[in-house]
Amino acid sequence: MNEQAFLTRLFEERAVAIIRTDTQEKAARAMDAAVRGGFRVIEFTLGCPGAYELVVDFLARDEDLVVGVGTVLTCEEARHAVDAGAAFIVSPTTDEAVIRTTLELGVTAMPGAYTANELYSAHRAGAQLQKLFPAPALGPEYARMVLGPLPFLRLVPTSGVTSDNVAAWLDAGVFAVGFVASLFDPDDLREGRFDSIELRARQCIQAVRSAHRPGEQ
Repeated sequence: MNEQAFLTRLFEERAVAIIRTDTQEKAARAMDAAVRGGFRVIEFTLGCPGAYELVVDFLARDEDLVVGVGTVLTCEEARHAVDAGAAFIVSPTTDEAVIRTTLELGVTAMPGAYTANELYSAHRAGAQLQKLFPAPALGPEYARMVLGPLPFLRLVPTSGVTSDNVAAWLDAGVFAVGFVASLFDPDDLREGRFDSIELRARQCIQAVRSAHRPGEQ
């Protein structure tokens, strides 16, 4: 999937399911529950054992899925992720070498940044999306303040987003959101309660679909 096709798809879907857990089997079963619940853009972080294999597996399961890889810290990791089929590369920090490699590989870069200066620097480095990380204490209002003077940024908060506050995030003007622990509850992961994850995924997707971006009715 090329850059523009992915950006269009993410803007339409509005949300990413992001999994970080301690076994490959648990990651697969939890993400399968999220997909059953309605998520179509998904991300396996490199904290998951077998993350690259999971990308290959899920792409083979459903051609409608868009799969990315997160916690990418090196150019080599970015290359492995794209070789596996990742359509987007996510990092917790902004590393210009990783961004450059990602762009050279023809996929979308989403580096992590926090301050207005960091977010703008990520944009200037070529990153098509900017992961707002860690979650700001002011939440959606922080995103709104950043986007006031920098409306061309495509912010994607991926920490602190819940089904209860996602409407406020989208109303603040963010490009999309990422659900992490609020979707993949650590207790559910530990106890193998994948039906609970599927139910929560449905709730998250419903909340996303019911929300409005600025100017939408």
